[in-house]
Amino acid sequence: MFVNPVRHITFDAHDPYKAAEFWSAVTGFPIHPDDAVGDDEVLLDPGQPNVPGLLFIRVPDAKTLKNRVHLDIQPATGTRDEAVERLVGLGATVVDDRRAEDGVLGWVVLADPEGNELCIERSAGERAASSSA
Repeated sequence: MFVNPVRHITFDAHDPYKAAEFWSAVTGFPIHPDDAVGDDEVLLDPGQPNVPGLLFIRVPDAKTLKNRVHLDIQPATGTRDEAVERLVGLGATVVDDRRAEDGVLGWVVLADPEGNELCIERSAGERAASSSA
């Protein structure tokens, strides 16, 4: 079997460094030490084998339609709702709130400061708690 690992997930951005700062706060991946404010390409390096980096590349055009691909984020600590609140505080906007009325199931669609969508799901702890109830 021939395997082609994903090296990077690439985002178009007006300000690659600013976008990378936001996503660094989301993922915990540091900005590559060779990258600086004003660079046309900025890499978030996960520092883990077989985990793709996030690459932000400067483009002149604005995002106009819904993303065809997006990242689903599962908080490592805390809750889905705490993660949504934190990311909104970092500059994300709520695009679609898909949380169920019971407050347990569902997810929230956010847009990063460049307009790229991401979904915030329930944390592993929340999933475990609702499955054992």
